Order: sequence, then C-alpha cells, then structure tokens
Amino acid sequence: MTYVVAEPCIGVKDHACVDVCPVECFYEGEDILLIHPEECIDCGACVPECPVNAIFEESDVPEQWKDYTAKNADPFKGDSNLPKSPTREKWEAERAQEGSAANLYYQKYTPKT
Repeated sequence: MTYVVAEPCIGVKDHACVDVCPVECFYEGEDILLIHPEECIDCGACVPECPVNAIFEESDVPEQWKDYTAKNADPFKGDSNLPKSPTREKWEAERAQEGSAANLYYQKYTPKT
C-alpha cells in the first residue's frame, strides 16, 4: 500500500516530506506533491514531517479527499515525465527566483498561512 498526498498540500508544497524520503519517490504535481505508488516503500517517514497533515496511507485517506488517491496515481501511468521534487532548501531558494517552478507555483496558488 502506498501513501497519498491530499488537498491540504495545495498552496503549501512544504517539501519537508521530500527531505526524509529514503527512496526519493516524491514528484512535482501541478498543485501538490505526488508520491509515485510503485517507488514508495510504505515506510511512513513523510507523514509526521508534513506540516499540514496532507499525507495518508492509501487505505486511510479521509472520505472528502478519496479522489486524491487517483490524482496521485494517474500521472504515473504510461510515459509520465514528471520532475522529481527538489529538497526543501532548494525549493525555498527557487521561490525567490523569478520564473522558477517554485516562484510560479506561489503566484498561482495562494500560500496557506
């Protein structure tokens, strides 16, 4: 069973979860981080690191976010070419760089406070 990133990640993309993942199975989705279901080793190291409690075991995803299970898995079907998620330090450094992925993300998605 894999882990799933749900709605609370939108506007946050903290990347602390990326830093603790021993197999680097996080990828950049448009609005949330994504966990590759075939690369995830189900260790759960990412769960306590998420500051907004957006990561759940697939069988424990709350009812209101069940559609995020498919949203996490579907991008990896076929020839997906999603970028690996950078470390939190790199993501935060990019945030100030005009036109970078992190900068554009926070222009599109209002950061949660």
